[in-house]
Amino acid sequence: MPELPNIVVYIQSLATRIVGQPLQHVRVASPFLLRTVDPPISAVEGRRVLALRRIGKRIVMELEGDLFIVLHLMIAGRLRWRPVGEKIPAKVGLAAFDFPQGTLVLTEAATKKRASLYVVRGEEALPAFDAGGIEVLTADFDAFRTALLRERHTLKRSLTDPRILSGIGNAFSDEILHRARLSPVQMVDRLTEPQLHQLYDAIKDVLTEWTRLLSDEVGEGFPEKVTAFHPRMAMHGRYGKPCPDCGTAVQRIVHASNETNYCPRCQTAGKLLADRSLSRLLHGDWPATIEEMEEKRRQ
Repeated sequence: MPELPNIVVYIQSLATRIVGQPLQHVRVASPFLLRTVDPPISAVEGRRVLALRRIGKRIVMELEGDLFIVLHLMIAGRLRWRPVGEKIPAKVGLAAFDFPQGTLVLTEAATKKRASLYVVRGEEALPAFDAGGIEVLTADFDAFRTALLRERHTLKRSLTDPRILSGIGNAFSDEILHRARLSPVQMVDRLTEPQLHQLYDAIKDVLTEWTRLLSDEVGEGFPEKVTAFHPRMAMHGRYGKPCPDCGTAVQRIVHASNETNYCPRCQTAGKLLADRSLSRLLHGDWPATIEEMEEKRRQ
């Protein structure tokens, strides 16, 4: 799922192309995409885009007439900038937004279509799309601490809960926890004051650095290869590969369709976290530490 750095870069790239331009036509190919009927989608046609903004992981277009388009890409939704009048691709294409200088195409390469498009009227309609999580890049430390400790969860769950923190998902939570040298399964109420500061600083640093890195990669182009797996990531998607800081093989916890990647030396003091599926299968043979795992591999 595109997270805060990806969404910011999308908005930056779109701003130079569509702000001040009229949205000439909206073509919706999937009946599952549009989630509102009043105002109708036709109400936005012919109106200039005044501004773009982010609400969590959503992209918001503000148009003339006090109208707003709210777009949530979910896991597999992606945006493509194409020549004027580009056809909506078969199978993966959901919609196209036609502007004088080009067409913004929305695709979703997934069997289940989860991306959503809303058309609403007035600023007062926008808070309904805000899950309530704080914006860590602008929040001070006290506000961060209060939000994080409001509910008792593991760090991984708290970082990815949009009701607590805004814009962070599975990929960047792995990067943040590695930077902060904290275990993904540590409970938030067990964090020391120094650890809270480490986490706060890591969130700001990782999100800022990745926004800058992705923006530099795109340059004046358009972000066509938005992915949760980037070769410069330290943890996410690097299971079995060496940690860039200590060389230990990156480990994982798999739960449903999500995978958490972590370094057992940098983050868990050498302890291997029990992967639910593997630990059930291996029972007592599940190694407790990275040293035990490495010894088993040598046998």
